[in-house]
This record gives sequence, structure tokens and C-alpha cells, in this order.
Amino acid sequence: MNLEQPTEENLKYILEDLTERLGVVNRSLMDHEDYDLDKYDELKMMYDMIKQKGQLSAPETQAFISELRSVRKV
Repeated sequence: MNLEQPTEENLKYILEDLTERLGVVNRSLMDHEDYDLDKYDELKMMYDMIKQKGQLSAPETQAFISELRSVRKV
């Protein structure tokens, strides 16, 4: 899958994959409708960092989720 283009489908894929990788229990935080395509590049950068890093510690996961909140629409 080519995630370089900011599409709704790619945004949804990234958020769903991040939900699994981060073990997010409250899946409503990761609803793709709450994120703007204008922030796609930021989300993609964060996604790439998580993929590269692999496993995150609990504090790193919390920090990452906090960072995600900063790019949400709501």
C-alpha cells in the first residue's frame, strides 16, 4: 500500500494500524473522521516513527497519544 498520498483511505489505514501497534483501548480516539487530511503529513511522520521504533514503552506510548491529540480536529 502506498501511503504517500493524503487520502481518506490512507488516513484510516494509518490510524487503524496505530491503534493496533499502540494497543489503544479507547478506539474512539483514533476515529479517522476526527482527523483532518491537512494534518496527514504529520500523522504519516508519526506513523513512520512508530513503525521504525517498533515497541514503545508505556511512557512513550502515552506521549505519542498526547501528540496525536494535538492533530485532531475536535
